Amino acid sequence: MDKAKLKKEMIKVCLERQENVIQTARQAILDIQESANEDDQTRDLYDPYRTQLLSKRDLLAAQYEKALQDKQTLEKLSDLKSRNYVDVGSVVITDKQKMFVSIGLGKFSCCGETYYAISPKVPLFNVMQGLKKGDIYEFNGQKFKILDVF
Repeated sequence: MDKAKLKKEMIKVCLERQENVIQTARQAILDIQESANEDDQTRDLYDPYRTQLLSKRDLLAAQYEKALQDKQTLEKLSDLKSRNYVDVGSVVITDKQKMFVSIGLGKFSCCGETYYAISPKVPLFNVMQGLKKGDIYEFNGQKFKILDVF
């Protein structure tokens, strides 16, 4: 498959996964808010159970906002031009694994291959940033050779 088409397909797969994260968080927030509202009718405003529900809702709301930001990041990656060095939006193929520098989604499958979506905020990216095809780097005591970057 053409590298540009592969990258677009990877972005599509990651966007679908991210949309699932967003929908799950949204539904959890609504469920918790509904439970808190139902509980509010029978108990007073300072009830520990209701306070716990609202704290959980606030935590989920923060995760929801982060998921929305990550989705926006993925959408912006489709406009980036391919580079011959490791940077945000790069697909990095090493002798041990295949990575997509985008957001921290972890392991995913695309076009019959396994990739890892990593965030540019992780230490591994800091080690790889700016490296090119053929470069060797060491991370966690292991050496990796970059076979391709696009």
